[in-house]
Amino acid sequence: MKDEKKAIRNTVLSCLHMMDHEGHREYSNKIASTLYQQEEWVNAKNVGITISRAPELDTKPIIEKAWKQGKIVTVPKCLPKNNEMQFRRLQSFDQLETVYYGLSEPIVSETQYIPQEQIDLLIVPGVAYIPQGYRVGFGGGYYDRFLANYSGIAISLAFREQIVENVPIEAHDIPVSKIITPERIFICNEL
Repeated sequence: MKDEKKAIRNTVLSCLHMMDHEGHREYSNKIASTLYQQEEWVNAKNVGITISRAPELDTKPIIEKAWKQGKIVTVPKCLPKNNEMQFRRLQSFDQLETVYYGLSEPIVSETQYIPQEQIDLLIVPGVAYIPQGYRVGFGGGYYDRFLANYSGIAISLAFREQIVENVPIEAHDIPVSKIITPERIFICNEL
């Protein structure tokens, strides 16, 4: 199963790396515009979202939009010792630091911890998705552990290349409720 996930991850990531800059920007904007019209976004006071890096969909404009709309933005801080993550309030991109694998995370001393029950909407990252909401992530399992106790709404944003026919599903995997792509919105139901 691990090998199958790795193969899916490698295939999808190489497709995303081949996407031209203009197309990437256009599709990112289209997905973000659709997100802003969703009831889950409109009603959310506190949004949990990652700081993306290429070739992922660009989340910085989404974060800026949330700030403009008066939403609280929380971003994850990974805690590798216990393989967990906590979300911290981000009020400026200056409150970020580069950590392992070139990831941007909140500086603990400059940001406030936000308990998961206060996050209304969680934008869940991933590499590949099936229409039922299950996903192959980047391999750390952080979101699966976080989602196990999360009771808010979880949505993913994906390019069309990230929607695949099958992903291995394990007992601990938790689907998102909606996937927004440039062409359509998948309302996800468990298998």
